[in-house]
Amino acid sequence: MTKLNLRIATAAACLMIFAIPMLADDDTMACAGMPNQQALKTALTAAVTAETSGLNLNMWGTIVDRDGNVCAVAYSGASRRAQWTGSRVISAQKANTANLFSLDSSSASNNSGAAKGLALSTANLYSAVEPGGSLFGLQASNPVNAAVAYQGPASQWGTPMDPMVGKKVGGVNVFGGGLALYDTGHKMIGGVGVSGDTSCADHNIAWRVRNLLKLDHMGGPNPVGGVSGDPTRPDNIIFDITDNPSGGTGKSAGGFGHPKCVNTAGQNLLPVVQP
Repeated sequence: MTKLNLRIATAAACLMIFAIPMLADDDTMACAGMPNQQALKTALTAAVTAETSGLNLNMWGTIVDRDGNVCAVAYSGASRRAQWTGSRVISAQKANTANLFSLDSSSASNNSGAAKGLALSTANLYSAVEPGGSLFGLQASNPVNAAVAYQGPASQWGTPMDPMVGKKVGGVNVFGGGLALYDTGHKMIGGVGVSGDTSCADHNIAWRVRNLLKLDHMGGPNPVGGVSGDPTRPDNIIFDITDNPSGGTGKSAGGFGHPKCVNTAGQNLLPVVQP
């Protein structure tokens, strides 16, 4: 081996030595401290039982960490076929969306410099992505990784061994059912998404899941900001879309409205967020 080749090989080896620990650290930290599959399943089942709006169907739920890694996938029914199969990936999209487009108080501030953060539920994005909306096109910005979303075996879907776990599924969903997760100190740590009923009921159930997991620390002094107008429920669903006399979807007065669903109820009675 020539001296030049030896120097090149030595440099490459050094790069590998430094690179491997960085990759290992990323793998090690993925989903650290996040709720596991059993915690999600317990909260999801309880939330479905408590919620009376919508169609009273079973649900899928997904949790992602702050980097978008899927940490847990669960369903509330007796088997994976007891709820809409298509809702598994939709729940993951919702978790990913809320995580992508929310911030904690360490990441955002208002114009006065006081830390606030911003929580946006997927329900808050419905009108904003409509043609003419302030976020039109957002729904196409981060496509689903189909290889991750549909990897088998299907018998493991919704179990601790779900093939999505530990991977980034991506996707953006812009109707109710996805919420950012906030740990103590208003620290955002990821997102939760649920799907399987009307989108309005999905929102309510996701809200109850987050509350049961005790990951809704957004209130108290200097609360996390939102667009709902209610500081005790900052990222709650908003019903301010007016009828369109010409047909089609009407306009949201505030720009973040969501249409009502079949048997819409209870959004103003959801638990207030924790300090």
